[in-house]
Amino acid sequence: VQVVESGGGLVQAGGSLRLSCATAGMTLRLSIMGWYRQAPGKQRELVASSTSGDAENYADSVKGRFTISRDYANDTVYLQMNSLKPEDTGVYFCNSRRPNAWDYWGQGTQVTVSS
Repeated sequence: VQVVESGGGLVQAGGSLRLSCATAGMTLRLSIMGWYRQAPGKQRELVASSTSGDAENYADSVKGRFTISRDYANDTVYLQMNSLKPEDTGVYFCNSRRPNAWDYWGQGTQVTVSS
């Protein structure tokens, strides 16, 4: 099983980034996928999630700016981040879970937004 994030980097405020979460060894269509972030000194928080029925949920702080999407052909989940703010800085983690079946985390990718 693999959950591998990529796409982080340094961007100026107002810019955009697209994070990718490549999965392997699980059935993406059956997975609840989530993007979380952890800022220095803070707890990890849910940013966006997508259920196996493609229902989406977003943290209030990112609504209207971030979009989670799935590419079933490539078993990849994306997080499109627009209008980035310095407070979006943190390590972004991808999670794949299915209740009573699996719960996998990636290693994280750093996003830094400069003011």
